[in-house]
Amino acid sequence: MPLKNKIEELKKRKEEVLQGGGEQAVAKQVAMGKLTARERIIALLDEDSFNEYDMFVEHEARDFGMDGKTLHGDGVIIGTGSIYGAPVAVFAQDFTVAGGSLGFMHARKITKIMDYALRMRIPLIGINDSGGARIQEGVNSLAGYGEIFWRNTLSSGIIPQISVILGPCAGGAVYSPALTDFVFVVDKISKMFITGPEVIKSVLGEEISQEDLGGAKVHAMITGNAHFYSESEYECFEQIKKLITFIPWNNTRKARKFEPKDPKSIYN
Repeated sequence: MPLKNKIEELKKRKEEVLQGGGEQAVAKQVAMGKLTARERIIALLDEDSFNEYDMFVEHEARDFGMDGKTLHGDGVIIGTGSIYGAPVAVFAQDFTVAGGSLGFMHARKITKIMDYALRMRIPLIGINDSGGARIQEGVNSLAGYGEIFWRNTLSSGIIPQISVILGPCAGGAVYSPALTDFVFVVDKISKMFITGPEVIKSVLGEEISQEDLGGAKVHAMITGNAHFYSESEYECFEQIKKLITFIPWNNTRKARKFEPKDPKSIYN
């Protein structure tokens, strides 16, 4: 194949990947008042600073109707960028692709960027929008969570780990954020629970909404699982940017110093 044709094929494949789960899935995401995974990365990072890794990775599952099924990027985007010039590593789960469910290759992409962040001693930011494990991949999916949790503990106390909950995250999708240093939630969008309302109803016979079970206000004001609460995704990203300006990149650096204001106004 001539080089020109290969370049055209590469451009075509890239355009397909940039569409995520397709027009209908993206429209559904927007209808829920949510940004897409790529829009979130653009809103968070400095302009034109994002370098994506493993864009063309696909799943390897063959059973339960998965053979031949295309899942662009296997439902997660990873890469590096900067916030006010400070280097950061980022992953963003794409809910438009198989509900952002975690499969074997999905997990490998996340662990790859986690390893990179730890090796380079830079902050890691995880944008979580996932329904949990991909059932079709069975134990391979669950093993992926184990690899992520292990890296959470390895990175603890060495680099800042920031989790952003921007969707209905259940089960394994919220165990990792609970192990990180800072958890951000957004009103009406963020949901964190071990299992959803349907399972609660079938097991306990109790009816409860997603918002009451694990909404942003529940975790910001009652459980304490969330450290930052905001009214919109854009406000949330501004909070993250501000946090990055305060904390050191890793445990070998010192935090920035500021001249304190007069504390009398606080006490009075």
